[in-house]
Amino acid sequence: MRGSLRALGIVRVLLKHRLDALLEDTAVGGWLWLLKPLTGRRAGADRPRGERLRLALQELGPIFVKFGQILSTRRDLLPPDIAEELSLLQDRVAPFPGEQARARIEAELGKPVSELFAEFGLEPLASASIAQVHPARLHDGREVVVKVLRPGIHARIADDIALLRALAALADRHHPSADRIRPQEVVSEIESTLMAELDLQREGANASLMRRTWQDSNDLYVPEVFWPLSTASVLTMERVAGIPADDVEALDAAGIDRKALAAKGVRVFYTQVFRDNFFHADAHAGNIWVDTDPARKANPRFVAIDFGIVGQLTRRDQYYLAENFMAIFQRDYRRIAELHLEAGWMPSHIRLDELEAATRAVCEPYFTRPLSEISLGEVLVKLFKTAQRYELTLQPQLILLQKTLLNIEGVGRLLDPKLDIWAEARPVLEAILRERYSAGHLAAEFRKRLPELVTQAPDMPRLLHDWLAQQVRGDHALHMRSRDLEELARISRAGQRQTVYAILGAGLMIVAAVLFALEAGGPRLWGVPAAALIAGLGAAGAFLAAWPRR
Repeated sequence: MRGSLRALGIVRVLLKHRLDALLEDTAVGGWLWLLKPLTGRRAGADRPRGERLRLALQELGPIFVKFGQILSTRRDLLPPDIAEELSLLQDRVAPFPGEQARARIEAELGKPVSELFAEFGLEPLASASIAQVHPARLHDGREVVVKVLRPGIHARIADDIALLRALAALADRHHPSADRIRPQEVVSEIESTLMAELDLQREGANASLMRRTWQDSNDLYVPEVFWPLSTASVLTMERVAGIPADDVEALDAAGIDRKALAAKGVRVFYTQVFRDNFFHADAHAGNIWVDTDPARKANPRFVAIDFGIVGQLTRRDQYYLAENFMAIFQRDYRRIAELHLEAGWMPSHIRLDELEAATRAVCEPYFTRPLSEISLGEVLVKLFKTAQRYELTLQPQLILLQKTLLNIEGVGRLLDPKLDIWAEARPVLEAILRERYSAGHLAAEFRKRLPELVTQAPDMPRLLHDWLAQQVRGDHALHMRSRDLEELARISRAGQRQTVYAILGAGLMIVAAVLFALEAGGPRLWGVPAAALIAGLGAAGAFLAAWPRR
């Protein structure tokens, strides 16, 4: 009953804001005329549809504001005008009483607030749909902030997710573009993001890792997490101060070098994505501040807060994304097309020449502009949209990265309208790729995996003997599915030579591991253990296999 009333309330709000078209293809579409008298005064039809949708979501409540914010990141699915309008949604709601926050803290941490903190402010500093933040001071004098989940937020989100599931099921059955939009997957993405934000211990772990990665950096500061005063529902962090990154007037008044700041923002983002594989994925100006230390005017530093949403890529996607950016820098459209196929983002039956032509049509117009006017995020969005015609399948993390890149570039251009994003991003990418495929890095990776190889090495002679015996008896059978053949074809296209190097390198490393484990390095050649020479040849094979093909 409660769900039905909530659904009816949603329909009423959509009708009030003249969003009837969103319901025409649903089960209630034919009954809209009965519901219109219940809507009250209807909003003006002269407003753009994106604005009307934003106002409707704000009226529906804080959880739908959060849904709209997450949906705005799906620029591969939404028309640009709606995506832009939804990105303006502000997650600010009326606070809940400070006494409730204090009671929640005491219940979670098992002690009175007076024992936990020297001071605790009942008046919140900020209030959002998931949690609110209170000021406090530790007994040693350090200033902190305490983030507390809203009472009943888990049940509220569960109810609204269930309702969204029902609406997505209707869209699956009736919407003409359901196979492209994939409503259930969109709801799953929203649910996953919200569940992550409901776990404040996870947010604290995100902040702690990022702080460790950027410790003593002149580019980015991450506040400290106080773990004895934190749980899944309460998070205590160092209180920091700064100017929001989009407050140009305040930055100028503080004497901050905005050009240096804008360039640094681009470098920090690409370093987080491609060096750390751990990036702040909610990097709007409300969460990214600028350090106000007077000593940092010429060398400004960002301050990050709110780590509920972070992004990571698989090693495979990270590599192919970096290579895509390098190919864009070099205007190598065929390479971009090849990378989309090699990455498995697109089916192998797509014709390479057609994909190359479509990529050229997207990218080439941008290169008629000055480099300072080109947005890598915009190019990436258009590439993904074009590739959708060729059955592109994107992972949510790639979409999250795309949205973050647009945010970073937007703030960067606000700080410095002539910012050359390409000039700042390219050296960072090139340096990271050089380091990743260096002999030293590959040797370190081999050392990391050596215990695993040594552990498995004693089984290798027996397995090899069993396999050879099967061949002699004629008992060996080869089972392959069509997907296996497609994968082999894809690997072949990616370069047979790299495959040979990889197999040869792996084989030599296994032989070396066996010699090290069983014969203390084996016989010596020119005074050097044979195992060491074989391991060196294996590392060379691995290096050649991993070296990016141009």
